[in-house]
Amino acid sequence: MRHTGHGDPLRGPRRWTRIAIMTSDIRHTTIDSTDAYGLAGFWSQVLGLPVHEDNRPGDEDVLIEGAGLLFVTVPEPKTVKNRVHLDLQPKDRTRDEEVERVLGLGAKLVDDRRNPDGTGWAVLADPEGNEFCVERSAAERAG
Repeated sequence: MRHTGHGDPLRGPRRWTRIAIMTSDIRHTTIDSTDAYGLAGFWSQVLGLPVHEDNRPGDEDVLIEGAGLLFVTVPEPKTVKNRVHLDLQPKDRTRDEEVERVLGLGAKLVDDRRNPDGTGWAVLADPEGNEFCVERSAAERAG
C-alpha cells in the first residue's frame, strides 16, 4: 500500500491506495543462538510443533515446522535486549496457565505486566535470554 494525501484541509483526510508492486514474503523468522538444536527444542515444546525431520543435534540451522522459526548457531551469546520479540496467545489454556507451563519448560520470568483485573501480559525469556510475551487467550479477551 502507498500513502497518499496528508490530511490537510485542501486534500482531505489521509487515505491508502493499493498499487501493483513486486513484493516479498517472509520465509522465516531467524533467531540467532549458541545451540540452534537445543533452542529449537525448547520452542518446539512451547509451540507444540515439531523440529524439521531432517534436523539433528549439532546442526547449525534448525527449523520448526509450521512456525517458520529458523534457529541459527552463531559464535557470540546474546548481549542486549531484543529489538523484535514473539507474542504468544494460548489456544487451550489461560495466560497464567501458559506462563506456568513455559516456566516449567525452562523459560524465566523477566517482567510481570499482569494486572489484578486480568489484563496485561508476562515477559519471559527463553533459555538463551530471548524475550517473548504471553498474552491473554482469545477466550479471556472475549470475557
